[in-house]
Amino acid sequence: MEVLAMLRQLIGQVKQLLELQASSSSSSSLVAVAPNISFHLQTPPLIHLPRCYFLNLDDNSAEDSCYNIIMTAGKSENLKMLEPGKPPPKKKGRKERNQGKVTGTSCSIENLDQQIWKEFPEDLFEAVVARLPVATFFRFRLVCRKWNSMLMSQSFSEQCAQVPQPQPWFYTITHENVNTGAMYDPTLKKWHHPTIPALPTKLIVLPVASAGGLVCFLDIGHRSFYVCNPLTRSFKELPARSVKVWSRVAVGMTLCGKSAGGGYNILWVGCDGEFEVYDSRNNSWARPGTMSSNIKLPLALNFKSQTVSIGSKLYFMRSDPDGIVSYDMVTGVWKQFIIPAPLHLSDHTLAECGGRIMLVGLLTKNAATCVCIWELQKMTLLWKEVDRMPNIWCLEFYGKHVRMTCLGNKGLLMLSLRSRQMNRLVTYDFSSREWMKVPGCVLPRGRKRQWIACGTAFHPCLTALA
Repeated sequence: MEVLAMLRQLIGQVKQLLELQASSSSSSSLVAVAPNISFHLQTPPLIHLPRCYFLNLDDNSAEDSCYNIIMTAGKSENLKMLEPGKPPPKKKGRKERNQGKVTGTSCSIENLDQQIWKEFPEDLFEAVVARLPVATFFRFRLVCRKWNSMLMSQSFSEQCAQVPQPQPWFYTITHENVNTGAMYDPTLKKWHHPTIPALPTKLIVLPVASAGGLVCFLDIGHRSFYVCNPLTRSFKELPARSVKVWSRVAVGMTLCGKSAGGGYNILWVGCDGEFEVYDSRNNSWARPGTMSSNIKLPLALNFKSQTVSIGSKLYFMRSDPDGIVSYDMVTGVWKQFIIPAPLHLSDHTLAECGGRIMLVGLLTKNAATCVCIWELQKMTLLWKEVDRMPNIWCLEFYGKHVRMTCLGNKGLLMLSLRSRQMNRLVTYDFSSREWMKVPGCVLPRGRKRQWIACGTAFHPCLTALA
């Protein structure tokens, strides 16, 4: 009852305040009077009111005329009255509070951005674009004609030459779709399906080598060579060879300078010792000498192994005897190295990392199969095992007849491991010794995972011209 009496006394004081406001003739008088009014509430010591609450007074007296009073503990002198039937104010969110500020400054920020980009130096702009990821650059080209024509700019080519080479991509051919290729970007872990209209559609054309962002193709009949940039579709058919060789050949490719703009050389060699070199600077084939007499013929080349290029030298794997045959594009000298292969080895191929010659192959003993990595020791000319696939991954191969195709030789490998019950794609990074699983290659409108038949690694280059 004592609390109820105090509340009624409070309502009476509020009514007096309302009457005082009504009798005031101007708003200035209200401002002058209102600050002089204060309320002093005495709360019984045993009654504890909550910090914030609503009072709804339902009494028959004339004082409770549907006013809602919001009281805050400790601040009884600050009273806010609401009109009858009007809900209490709601707290605005941060987004609503900042909306006015954002709209008020967006125009000035937009004008500022236009002024900054208008005076942005052109050479600095090309330097930034040259460092964009390849996939981002192709989306960037769609903005306007000026940006699309940047590929033909000499200054842009110079900026791209200063950028360190990105991780190599893989250009592959699948078993079910030999007429079109599939490119894998290991950075984004994404497959691309390019179309190269200039490549012949009636022939099966396979990628056999690469250098400087260009990929060398050879038709399955070993008659015609083609060079193409898969990213920009720059294409060139090489002239006919002077030596007619219809047997299978091994192919290697090197650069004449630091980039494809300085020219490139392509070498083909057959098991009988016949070979020729193509020079893009004069667009012709030539035979600069003969193979050394100390090299045993026939070569018995391992065509499953890819050709490795280190500087101006090309390395081919051979058998009987096991070893490596090399050719120097500058001096024109052939050399042979007898290197015994590791035991129980199959599907092996050469690779390269930082100027070192590596060997990758399947090591099978009893029913266990594992992928192993070896490095060639220059002093002893022996293979030394440096890494192997994690055992938990190799358990999947146990008791299965596994075959392997290896792509890439520039510090990153792609391994296609398959059997009747399995189809796996794995990449291996020589520098970090990291094994990564690759998502399956699926055609744009298909569902079946494709088997990688062959392919090569290439460093994506936007300015390389065939």
